[in-house]
Amino acid sequence: MDFTPEQVERYSRHILLQDVGVEGQEKIHNGKVLVIGAGGLGAPALLYLAAAGVGTIGVIDGDVVDLSNLQRQVIHFTPDVGKPKVLSAKEKIRQINPDVNVVAYHELFTAQNAFDLIRDYDFIVDGTDNFPVKFLINDACVMTGKAFSHGGILRFDGQTMTHLPGTACYRCVFHSPPPPNAVPTCSQAGVLGAIAGMLGTIQATETLKFLTGAGSLLTDKLLSFNAKTMHFRTVKLHKNPRCPVCGEHPVITELIEGEQAFCEIKNRKA
Repeated sequence: MDFTPEQVERYSRHILLQDVGVEGQEKIHNGKVLVIGAGGLGAPALLYLAAAGVGTIGVIDGDVVDLSNLQRQVIHFTPDVGKPKVLSAKEKIRQINPDVNVVAYHELFTAQNAFDLIRDYDFIVDGTDNFPVKFLINDACVMTGKAFSHGGILRFDGQTMTHLPGTACYRCVFHSPPPPNAVPTCSQAGVLGAIAGMLGTIQATETLKFLTGAGSLLTDKLLSFNAKTMHFRTVKLHKNPRCPVCGEHPVITELIEGEQAFCEIKNRKA
């Protein structure tokens, strides 16, 4: 594509990078990314993907902005309280970068709509806050051959991994969701707001690396960190031949709904 002078100036720091350049910025511009969840992880990921010039960004979230969200969900502002998160996020994305086409889905990500939602996107960012939906995202992406970034935060800790077809998936590492109430949500245990920014920007970085082909992704690796000590650790993973969804003899052949424990102080349905 022919970038306008304004676009060349906007993306000049990318274009200067040897591993990105004009060709890489074109790939970013042509990229289609779906961010599932416009909360703690989705907020910083959306901001950086928009700033980078990703051509089409889809964002799905069934919730509205709550005052307790503002401690970490930096795409939402105080006047947005009560507004659907996807509309709040869309407004900020367009302010950051009018080049971006934003597709907002004010609904939940479910077994019924998962395949339709991810079909047209190149890369999926898991910014959700409950285990059953994380497994649902994993299973839908594995079944359709989609690449995605997993992320999770609690207290002072964060973890992330990236899946490409043929690499270890989320179920290879964590076989199934924990029993309800076995693991506290961040509304029960708390979370340092900046942790969401740390992990969400890592997920955005993985997305941009995927689109441009620069560097190596967190495939077959689990990156975890503790912000109190600033200790980062990368654990090597292996594709599990007995994985119930991507193994040699998969037993999960259709999407499964599950009980959801949301990271909110108030009891919400979304």
